[in-house]
Amino acid sequence: MSDKSLLTKKIVVLPLTMLCCLLWGSAFPCIKLGCGYSHIASDDTYTQILYAGLRFTLAGILAVLIGSIIQRKLLIPRKETIPKAAKLSLFQTILQYTFFYIGLSRSTGMKSSVITASNVFLSIIVAAVVFRTEKLTVKKIAGCLIGFSGVVLINLSGIGGGFRLTGEGFVFLSALSYAFSAGLIKRYSHTEDTVLLSGWQFIIGGIVMTVFGCITGGRITVINTKGIFMLLYLAFVSAAAFSIWGVLLKHNPVSMISVFGFMNPVFGVILSYLLLSERSEAGPYRVAAALLLVAAGIIIVNFAPRTNKLSKKTV
Repeated sequence: MSDKSLLTKKIVVLPLTMLCCLLWGSAFPCIKLGCGYSHIASDDTYTQILYAGLRFTLAGILAVLIGSIIQRKLLIPRKETIPKAAKLSLFQTILQYTFFYIGLSRSTGMKSSVITASNVFLSIIVAAVVFRTEKLTVKKIAGCLIGFSGVVLINLSGIGGGFRLTGEGFVFLSALSYAFSAGLIKRYSHTEDTVLLSGWQFIIGGIVMTVFGCITGGRITVINTKGIFMLLYLAFVSAAAFSIWGVLLKHNPVSMISVFGFMNPVFGVILSYLLLSERSEAGPYRVAAALLLVAAGIIIVNFAPRTNKLSKKTV
């Protein structure tokens, strides 16, 4: 069985996407822990961007090293690959996380979680309208609406209030940047190694964010073992999750993979409770109901009627 056919099977796609979402979900509480260990204040946006830049630079180095070991060759980008990695980095790392950190500092965590979850809708719309890699169907829209309702349910008590362009607006632009990065990965994956692309775009984006954080006054003044360990873990989260996600996007429709992103805030709430003892106002029953809605949305988007397969064979 070829790697391509294997990576399109639900029995393989499901655990890999869940692993990615679990890793990304763990990033929410671990970023808080890491910033706490390094004494980075919640309103010190530019030091947070510096911290993120260091994280992504390390993530890129890890992705390239691990990929090189697995493939038994050094993953060095070709001349024509560098502009693609730079363009991908602009959307996937630089714009997405700069908008996110600035927006998050001017909005609530719950509102940001709901707005960030819109990247699933945006990814499918951008894939269909901008990149034209798939069709926008009623089934996909219905699945997204149901899955998104689960994200809203788990954050229901914290999504009120006003709207600020540099707050909620920037978080939305962060989600839009991710949507374009998903489309670019799908397009570039036809001719490029997705692990190589993920690694080098992180290195480029991480260096840009690190320099930006330093220039704007960001400073990490406290360095200790716990802080270094957490930074390395967060780098591993990005390197592993984005590399796996990129490979899955290469072999599957954007809608099929992106809809699993609704699990990120669900894992984030659960892991924040376990690691930080943060009690969600949603309560266990609402969290369970949200999980069911998210699961239903994923199933609807990924359910392929047998008639489709039969029709393909008869063509």
